[in-house]
Amino acid sequence: MTFFDDDRPAKKLAHEIGSDLSMLSVGDLDARIDLLREEIARLETDKQKKQAGRMAADNFFKK
Repeated sequence: MTFFDDDRPAKKLAHEIGSDLSMLSVGDLDARIDLLREEIARLETDKQKKQAGRMAADNFFKK
């Protein structure tokens, strides 16, 4: 028996790759699609920053 579990905020929606989708509603699927699109955008932004940093370093050391 735990006394503190009721005071904790609810977990944010998460998606596990390959998880069973059969019990999800259309609304749940839409929410997961939105979540994954936001994560893809975040990953692409970070990738672009890293590529720019890599290009800057390559250009600096080519001199």
